[in-house]
Amino acid sequence: MLRNPTFVEESILRKVPRWRDYLEAKLGFRNHWYPAKLSRELDEGAVAKVTICGENILLRRIDGQVRAIRDRCLHRGVPLSHKIECYTKDTITCWYHGFTYRWDDGALCDILASPDSRAIGRASLRTYPVEEAKGLIFLFIGDDGIAPAPFSEDVPPTFLDDDLALEGDSYVVASNWRVGAENGFDGLHVYIHRDSPLVPDTDRSLPIGHTAQSGDVEVIEAEGRPKGIYDSFANHHVLWDGAIGGEIVVKGVRSSRTDGSATRTTAASLWLPGVLRVDDFPDQDRYQFEWYVPIDEDHHYYVIMIGRRVSSEEEARAHREEFWARWKPVSLDGFNNQDIEARLALETFYRNDDAWLSEMLIEGDAPIVKWRELCHAHNRGVQSPENLR
Repeated sequence: MLRNPTFVEESILRKVPRWRDYLEAKLGFRNHWYPAKLSRELDEGAVAKVTICGENILLRRIDGQVRAIRDRCLHRGVPLSHKIECYTKDTITCWYHGFTYRWDDGALCDILASPDSRAIGRASLRTYPVEEAKGLIFLFIGDDGIAPAPFSEDVPPTFLDDDLALEGDSYVVASNWRVGAENGFDGLHVYIHRDSPLVPDTDRSLPIGHTAQSGDVEVIEAEGRPKGIYDSFANHHVLWDGAIGGEIVVKGVRSSRTDGSATRTTAASLWLPGVLRVDDFPDQDRYQFEWYVPIDEDHHYYVIMIGRRVSSEEEARAHREEFWARWKPVSLDGFNNQDIEARLALETFYRNDDAWLSEMLIEGDAPIVKWRELCHAHNRGVQSPENLR
């Protein structure tokens, strides 16, 4: 259920003109590509329901290709997913009155309870463009009549590289998507991970924070390219010790590696419409990608993919095995679960629109402000409750 059927109050939006679209985007941005499901979760012939930006959608894999159609019958508005009826490979039939639609174009092709109706062939359910890449199924959530934006502009650089093997998992988190994105990109939040099992497992260095220099980020906004904020942690002054009144009370962790390998996350970047890339994480020579996909105002679909460059199928298989044996329990469940805990706590504050005005940001939060401004400047449209009707 939507918490608030209206836009954010105009009086609030006037106070944040540099990122008002971001504040208004409780349900995310329109005319962008979002991951909807892991490829391995949709077998041939299977039907699955997903919700993205508040829109209820059905997926089906037909002859290897994924089709996507709106989960609402044109006749009386009931969800087709209430009882799936697919009498033929290429169609789905509403369980209520037998209205039948083609998966490929949404056309109303038959009505089982009224086969001579003049409505047949004259109406269509909405369908969604689909791309499948790197083990993920992506949908374009766009306006009617608008051609999909190039898929490559809505994923981070390197994600589509041919030699990058990826494996991952997903979660549903009870917080708004913006809370998820900001938590992932927040350089200061490294503090909460100091007791993560990932730290001793990888013998990595983990400071407790960054100095104010962390506000020095690169804004990437060239035409025809992904739009994002790049934060080079490797160039920052980090804080290894935390003191209260001059007395050290918390110490960061320094690696004991002697092979000269990278022992710290070297950079993080956040890209429209809401996907993080972390370099040299969870270990050196790896990339972690995190999507924060709006479901509704109170939930987001959290997808985590870990990539490593490979030169053979054998190396790709080894990466896949390493993910499930090591990175899933130690990193996703041992490190990123701490991020989920933080988002649940943040949601208790940011679920109120006024919170975005009463927060007290500091110098180290500058990358988050740059992200909000980038979203305002380069989004392709704000999703609104009116689009769901």
